[in-house]
Amino acid sequence: MVVGDDDTATMGSGEVSALATPRLLALAAAATVAALAGHLPEHETSVGTRVELEHLRATGVGKRVAAHAELVGIAGWLLRFTVRAEDGEGLLVGRGEVTRAVVDRKRFASRLD
Repeated sequence: MVVGDDDTATMGSGEVSALATPRLLALAAAATVAALAGHLPEHETSVGTRVELEHLRATGVGKRVAAHAELVGIAGWLLRFTVRAEDGEGLLVGRGEVTRAVVDRKRFASRLD
């Protein structure tokens, strides 16, 4: 992604025009979803349950950031990923772990009503 004005402090997380930590978190979560694409049965999906994220480097508007996730552990229905985000120059912007739970789509949705 290219960092835009909407990805910065306008999210309510600070006062500078740099990639906001909540946006980096969303990028990390999206990377875990992408890593799972095509690997779960149609009736299942995954939901985030835990995040640990270090935001290590400021990234200004107009700069590129990409996140990549790797599945590193499975414990029953819990999936643990490591995530790395790098800027367009290959410098580490953030890193962490995301845990997702595999759930039945219909059963999960029925609990939201």
